[in-house]
Amino acid sequence: MKTNKILKTILIWLPSLIVALFYIPNAMDKLLNPNQTGKIVQSSAVMITAGIYILLSLALFLYNKTMILGSFLLSLYMVSIISIHLYKGKPAEILILLLMSTIFAAYIRKPQYFN
Repeated sequence: MKTNKILKTILIWLPSLIVALFYIPNAMDKLLNPNQTGKIVQSSAVMITAGIYILLSLALFLYNKTMILGSFLLSLYMVSIISIHLYKGKPAEILILLLMSTIFAAYIRKPQYFN
């Protein structure tokens, strides 16, 4: 009985942790290497702000009471990045899958919020 509860908890949190494993390196790259070239905005202040935004949104996403707000903020970020990729003619399929994974992970944790 206790093993089933632990397994259920692990399986519920697994998609969220996998999503977090994408966002954390992305945010850290923006914070530690803000002078990236080839981006639509080449300002280091914008890159640092984006890194902080991703980390704060991810923290809200991982905390159960603010999960919906965090999901919304991460989704808003991903929609803007997808739009930029589509505008520049770059492939955006992986980003779309990440956006869908973020929403799916939130749904798995709290399906009652999506009714």
